[in-house]
Amino acid sequence: MLELAILGFLAEGPLHGYQLRRRIAHLSGHVRPVSDGSLYPAINRLVGAGLLDRRAEPGASAAQRYTLSLTTAGHTELLRRLRDADGLEISDGTRYFTVLAFLSRLPDTADQHAVLRRRLVFLEQPASFFHDGDVPLGVEDTADPYRRGMLTIARATSRAERAWLREVLA
Repeated sequence: MLELAILGFLAEGPLHGYQLRRRIAHLSGHVRPVSDGSLYPAINRLVGAGLLDRRAEPGASAAQRYTLSLTTAGHTELLRRLRDADGLEISDGTRYFTVLAFLSRLPDTADQHAVLRRRLVFLEQPASFFHDGDVPLGVEDTADPYRRGMLTIARATSRAERAWLREVLA
């Protein structure tokens, strides 16, 4: 998720590390905060792989600032990651929203729709947070008001997302 967000935001234009960190934090929200200890090693890996370019600039004070930009190879990798999004990138909500945030970067609508179809297939499978053995429990199966609340919210969210996906794919 972090590397995809880095590639996606840099596809929009060059950024300094702190600008990138703020954008990623706004995208992922409080659920998965981005620390310098995870961001800068990810940036270094992407620079080392030739996917990002890092250019030093004079800072406002004595410290240098680095501007990050996407290389041609980085752009190609971004498109590959978006086109091939599957597994956790489809089933995990935060990872999926990261894919969705940059999906319009894929130039081919058919590739975009293939990703959306994978999400729709995932959402149409029976699921629950709670089970009785192998049987998923629904809202009507639990007396706990808080678990019922979780299930009610999840059901409404899933219903709304499935409706949106069907509309986009129509």
